[in-house]
Amino acid sequence: MAARRALHFVFKVGNRFQTARFYRDVLGMKVLRHEEFEEGCKAACNGPYDGKWSKTMVGFGPEDDHFVAELTYNYGIGDYKLGNDFVGITLASSQAVSNARKLEWPLTEVAEGVFETEAPGGYKFYLQNRSLPQSGNFTRTRKSLYWFCSTGNLLILFQCKLELQGIKGAVEHAAAFGRIAFSCPQKELPDLEDLMKRENQKILTPLVSLDTPGKATVQVVILADPDGHEICFVGDEAFRELSKVDPEGSKLLDDAMAANKSDEWFAKHNKPKASG
Repeated sequence: MAARRALHFVFKVGNRFQTARFYRDVLGMKVLRHEEFEEGCKAACNGPYDGKWSKTMVGFGPEDDHFVAELTYNYGIGDYKLGNDFVGITLASSQAVSNARKLEWPLTEVAEGVFETEAPGGYKFYLQNRSLPQSGNFTRTRKSLYWFCSTGNLLILFQCKLELQGIKGAVEHAAAFGRIAFSCPQKELPDLEDLMKRENQKILTPLVSLDTPGKATVQVVILADPDGHEICFVGDEAFRELSKVDPEGSKLLDDAMAANKSDEWFAKHNKPKASG
């Protein structure tokens, strides 16, 4: 059944190997699917880049009933400048804290039982040294706070809580800016776009169809809030087909990383990768 629900938050990553290690080995997430693309996304899913890129979905369970992370990797881009638009993700997981200690991943206790750490690229995570009965996490931006939690049969009602957090000065997104995605029934997408037009709000990408090789085609519209945070709405029916867990996802990621010799090439020629 088509539904309105929170789907994922998009991160651009420059070091795919270390990023995969962080999400899999430190946080304990699973690779849900991995996809390779030969050219840039029509909806700028990988940012304003036209070249080859990949998408890796990671999380604690299937995208049907879990909020997850989307890791986009642009071949040839080594890092992205961070802005002040993203504070971090808080995750309640004593196992993640234990994993970080075992792997000697840097942790700083910023409050009793709360540890700050960083994913490769500088994205901050706050690990609470406790576990919840249900999986949950929230993403906090300088202007908005998103909280996502799985609650069994009550998922659609309680998956997302939004709070607003103001700051002094302007919100700077820089090159590392992310994007949050929601789904809704596909038939509602044109109405959503029309509403944005009537209210003179910003539409970054008008309604468009996006293809994934060998998988379902989805329709999306990309919007921006008054502070420039990107918001993607995607048709729920096709997205459920696209987002099915791929048992080969982790292997596909590992194979893609093994086949990518760009780090060796840049090192051999004593050249840095480009910055986003």
